[in-house]
Amino acid sequence: MPTTDQHGESSSMTQLQQKDFSFPKGFLWGAATAAHQIEGSPLADGAGPSIWTRFAHTPGMTLNGDTGDVACDHYRRWKDDVKLMRELGLQAYRFSVSWSRILPEGTGRVNQAGLDFYSRLVDELLANDIEPLLTLYHWDLPAALDDRGGWLNRDSADWFAEYGRVLYRALHGRVKKWVTLNEPWVVTDGGYLHGALAPGHRNKYEAPIASHNLMRAHGAAVQAYRAEGAHEIGLVVNIEPKHAATDSLEDAAAVKRAHAYMNEQYLHPALLGCYPPELKDIFGDAWPEFPADDFTQIVQPLDFVGINYYTRSVNRASDSYPTGASPVLQPQGTYTETGWEVFPQGLTELLLWFKQTYGDIPLYVTENGAAFFDPPVADVDASGARRVRDPLRTDYLRKHLSAIHDAIAAGVDVRGYMVWSLMDNLEWSLGYRKRFGIVHVDYGTQQRTPKDSARWYSRVIETHGGSLAEPLP
Repeated sequence: MPTTDQHGESSSMTQLQQKDFSFPKGFLWGAATAAHQIEGSPLADGAGPSIWTRFAHTPGMTLNGDTGDVACDHYRRWKDDVKLMRELGLQAYRFSVSWSRILPEGTGRVNQAGLDFYSRLVDELLANDIEPLLTLYHWDLPAALDDRGGWLNRDSADWFAEYGRVLYRALHGRVKKWVTLNEPWVVTDGGYLHGALAPGHRNKYEAPIASHNLMRAHGAAVQAYRAEGAHEIGLVVNIEPKHAATDSLEDAAAVKRAHAYMNEQYLHPALLGCYPPELKDIFGDAWPEFPADDFTQIVQPLDFVGINYYTRSVNRASDSYPTGASPVLQPQGTYTETGWEVFPQGLTELLLWFKQTYGDIPLYVTENGAAFFDPPVADVDASGARRVRDPLRTDYLRKHLSAIHDAIAAGVDVRGYMVWSLMDNLEWSLGYRKRFGIVHVDYGTQQRTPKDSARWYSRVIETHGGSLAEPLP
């Protein structure tokens, strides 16, 4: 616990106010979203269903039966949303494309109406001096491809490269930063091993196959981009520090497995051309031997890697599958609405670990944020102005930006920050109850209200980080 000085401010707060928060020239400030979480109208204008359309409409799969049918209605309100981004001073917007809007059957026929939607969005962003960062895959595989085996089918690498080529050609020169996959660990752990996310499978034999095909698809999409594009492409992963609950050898071994499973399973093949050896132990007889030639395709030169960071995990040895590591709550910890510990120093730790392990690859923090309680409807003051007070989120963001600054000062090449999320949205199987946005959404009226955290972040952007040293409002 931080101590308190004679003025009633914590010593950690005083230290923040004494720091020089100059960020590197060209550091990019933005926000992130995902297509299925905000767009709504998933079948509009010739689009095909995705695995998330199916999953959410399966009884019992999401909280309160919530679906993405309306979400934030961004598909119809995109122009106003870009205007809001401009008003907040965002320099970049990371968004994903719905694969089944572009290719309703997953391959073959292109749906021009879907392509036009994203073309208009990109043009509007550029007209407002907001750089688009486009993610090809944020979990919404076309249902037609799931019917053909989805990520269990080796042909999925070719499907993904074909999809990528359609977008590369349509948006060439306008989108200059591309991401292949967002968080492949979540795709396989949630979708193929534990069944909490689409497509809802629970099969230990499927998980490593799906993971491997995702990595093959990543490599194929990068190869396709090199043949079509002239700018930057990278991969986004979610990683977190794994700490041992005790000094026991058992806990240390469990943490090593957990670290390999979450933090190295996708970075190792993409950057080193191999899987961490612990995966064979983790999966046992479910771990297949993959063709050596696959790694030639997977390992492709990347222009950057995106890091999504939310929390750390303190673990003890257990019989939990697959790693034998179970999280332990910290009695003195602060936890978000999703049950994640607020641990900003873990972001510095991770960024330094990445540099030490994989070298000087440029990094972006492509997601970072927190769900805290926000009211369903914004407060209205005496003047009629709407306001949402969210001091815990503002404090969270401030401390994590400080952690990024510490990593930069230690020599890590971090080039930008995308807060998660631009607006409240569908939190997948958790429905609409968990609010991550810096912009409040009243789901009954679709009214957007920038929260106090959004106004604060706008000031951070305006001062290029300098205002991090100012007292919180």
